[in-house]
Amino acid sequence: MLLSLSLVVCAQTKRNTQSKTKTTSVSQTERKVLGKHMLALQWISWEDFGSCTITKDNKGILHCKGEQRSKENGDYLKIDGTIMIVNAKHLKFSGTISCLVSYLNNGKVYKRNGTFNFKARGQRKYWRLQEMERSNDVCVDYVDIFF
Repeated sequence: MLLSLSLVVCAQTKRNTQSKTKTTSVSQTERKVLGKHMLALQWISWEDFGSCTITKDNKGILHCKGEQRSKENGDYLKIDGTIMIVNAKHLKFSGTISCLVSYLNNGKVYKRNGTFNFKARGQRKYWRLQEMERSNDVCVDYVDIFF
């Protein structure tokens, strides 16, 4: 009787610990994701970053909005949508990513709407857009959100 009671208590303690660990890791990842981040598109600049802010509303939805603007001309990157955390190295973004680079796409805005993956690979300190190839062009956009 005493042995079976000990096993039940031990199993219950293990379940509670596992549950707390999952909650803690999600909140640690969420803390890493929430806030202001540097934002970059390689065509605009690797030195003069823009920024995006990821916030959480009262329904628990994460929103991401930001931009990078060229200091030399009217080129820009804009991002606006929601974020779902897959894990610390993978974010799913749903919304709009638009950019204007004067010497690409005949100087017209290139706009993407939909759901996109941002992943941090290896030791990188940023999440990079994985769907980087443009559908109407041969160029590749490196859209990065830094930790």
